[in-house]
Parts: sequence; structure tokens; C-alpha cells
Amino acid sequence: MTWHNLPAEIPIFYEDDSVVLINADCRDILPLLPKVDLVLTDPPYGIMFRSKHRKIKHLKIEGDKRLPLDLIEIASGLATRAVYVFCRWDRIELLPKPKSVIAWVKNNWSAGDLKHEHGRQWEVCCFYPKEHHEFIERIPDVIHADRTGNGLHPTEKPVELLGKIIGCNVGDLILDPFAGVCTTGVAAKQLGRRCILIEMEERYAEIGAKRLSQEELFYILE
Repeated sequence: MTWHNLPAEIPIFYEDDSVVLINADCRDILPLLPKVDLVLTDPPYGIMFRSKHRKIKHLKIEGDKRLPLDLIEIASGLATRAVYVFCRWDRIELLPKPKSVIAWVKNNWSAGDLKHEHGRQWEVCCFYPKEHHEFIERIPDVIHADRTGNGLHPTEKPVELLGKIIGCNVGDLILDPFAGVCTTGVAAKQLGRRCILIEMEERYAEIGAKRLSQEELFYILE
């Protein structure tokens, strides 16, 4: 029996002693998953809201596919301690009201970022605690970290950033239903946590699997 004990029908793309990567649509996988301690995710960019009253909400992904924003709520229902969702600062009012917001200030950003009001030199991460949620230590309201990780994904987050969030939370099982190139899994492994990752794009799952299997390439968290 493996540590995760996931149902046999779940197609596992990569696994080791602490991480499981599933290359599939999270709409098919989330109903099959057990409870986790923490959900930490960065949903697809290009969020497309057709109603400010949250009646018709979608996340735009590749091609003509649309991903219901309610999937974030479904994933959140699996968390027993806390949920963290990255979002563009100008769309935050369309998400459920968070308990608090963490501002990620990018240490390095391109001139193209200056085309937008306030630039794109910062993004937000919404915090939704569950009942009896505990911190190892308080996460700062502002986290400074590099603009991107290794440039492996258009919206890749730096390991340093995710590690600071994971490291400040009690609980050792993390879920990221929009895993990209698995930076959440890399940070979790660095901190001795377990992680379930879901990524529907095979090319990103392949990159993520390579990162997870080559520990010598990890950014060492301080």
C-alpha cells in the first residue's frame, strides 16, 4: 500500500515517497480524492467572468474549453485547514471574500509590466482558513520573491514563494488541482510535506515529473 492510498481508477503519471502527479482533468479527479490539509493553487490565467454576481463564471484555458470557477470551491471543500488561491489583483473582488490577502511583490519584472496600472509587479494570494486552522508562524502580508521560477510555464510561481506559504502551515498533505510544472510539489518536497498534484496538459506534467525526480535541481528553501 502506498502512502496516498488513492483509488485504483486514478491515472497516476508520477509518484514517489511524498508526491503524486495525476495527468488528467481535475473535473474528473476531484470527486475521487480524500480530504487534505491544505489546498494551494494557481488557477489558469485569463480568468473570464461573465457576471460580477458570480452567476456565470469560467476560467479560460486553452482552445475553446472553459473551466467553471466552482471547481475552486470543490477543491476547497477537500481542505481541512486552509485554502490559498492566487489571483490577479484586479479580479480579486469576484472571488469569495478572503480572510486575508498576501501580496506577492516580484523582485524582478519586465518593462512590459509597466503598461498596466500599478504594473504587474505584484499579484495576490487569497487566504481562506478552515475551522481550527493553525499556523506554525504568521505568514507576512507581503512576500518578496522572483518574478518567475525557471521559465518552464507562462505563469510559473517561484519555489521560494510557495515554500513560504507551505512552511507556515500545520499539516502535511497538500493538494494543487492546477499544478502546471509542479512547483507546489517541489516546494512541498523541500519542506518534507506530501502533495497531490493534478495537471491536465501532458507537456507540463512531463516537465513537472522531471523536476520532481531530480532533487539536485531543486531550489533549496532558506
